Amino acid sequence: MCCLPIFSVLAQKHDCWPSFRGDAQLKGISSASIKPPLKLLWTFKTGDAIKSSPVICDGTIYTGSDDGYIYAITSDGKLKWKYNTGNSVEAPPLILKNMVYAGTMEGILFALDAATGALRWKYTTEGQISGSVNWTVNPKTKQTSLLVGSYDYNLHCMDALTGKALWKYETDNFINGAPAISAQIAVFGGCDGFLHMVNTLDGKALDKINLGTYIPASAAILGDKAFFGNYDGVFFCFDLRKKKILWKTEGGGPFLASPAIGSGMVITGSQNRYIYCFDAVNGTLRWKFKTLGKVDASPVITGSLVIAASGDGRIHMLEISSGNEIWSYEIGSQVVSTPAVTSNMIAVGANDGKIYVFGAGK
Repeated sequence: MCCLPIFSVLAQKHDCWPSFRGDAQLKGISSASIKPPLKLLWTFKTGDAIKSSPVICDGTIYTGSDDGYIYAITSDGKLKWKYNTGNSVEAPPLILKNMVYAGTMEGILFALDAATGALRWKYTTEGQISGSVNWTVNPKTKQTSLLVGSYDYNLHCMDALTGKALWKYETDNFINGAPAISAQIAVFGGCDGFLHMVNTLDGKALDKINLGTYIPASAAILGDKAFFGNYDGVFFCFDLRKKKILWKTEGGGPFLASPAIGSGMVITGSQNRYIYCFDAVNGTLRWKFKTLGKVDASPVITGSLVIAASGDGRIHMLEISSGNEIWSYEIGSQVVSTPAVTSNMIAVGANDGKIYVFGAGK
């Protein structure tokens, strides 16, 4: 296997959160500056629960809703456009080159013009799409491709401009999360209990590792290491070059949240109501923070802070060094949506059907 440099195409800016984990490696890091305390700036109501994680670029927030629409909302909380997909949109959107991509529970991936919401193309799988689409660029042809997992057991790859199918890679069960991508390698787990490594150029398997039970969340890649948890409460650090487990921790609850990696630490949430911080090198538990609900939303690291949402209906802001809470806000409705974090702004969806946007308080 070749070396695994950090994928840098379309790198995140402090005022743009283009995907639910911020970049193609799904590291969950924002370059934005957040200074607590924050205040609620506004809310926007959709027609049903929001399980989709919002994304933000160019002053516009995009999200899906269980009411079947993909929404574009201005930075002051006004509707810019909405597009009716005909089925619930739980997957996070992706913003890429003036386009918005999002899959539905019917298994259709929609490509919309980011400015107008006009349909450019759609791609149909044979099972629901629960995870975000990710992207990669062929270093020789410069073609931008999209990768998305489906409950039809396949990882699908298509041309980002046209939606033309390029290849698909079949697993043995549902694919729930998004593939993490570094160089030309896609890394993802599935309900078949394997960690899969696939060549993004041709869809050929590079390897798959049997981990015993299903992996519902997305992995995160830093350098040549992948970090992820499984449904049995085991969290792993896996060396992609050596193809071996470097460390693992046991005793956590089911990990449906994807991890964030920064400052030498890995932060993730569990259905046992804890937010965990592990040492990225050896897996030592640095701290854990108890919430009052399941933590299915993925945490985000920004500077010295961790932003995390919980099923207890709260947004928590923690110090990454200690796990001490320095700010929180009670929404009052369950949150499974991962926050989007940009310059002094946090946007998150809730099961009451609203997008909540927080900013600098006075």
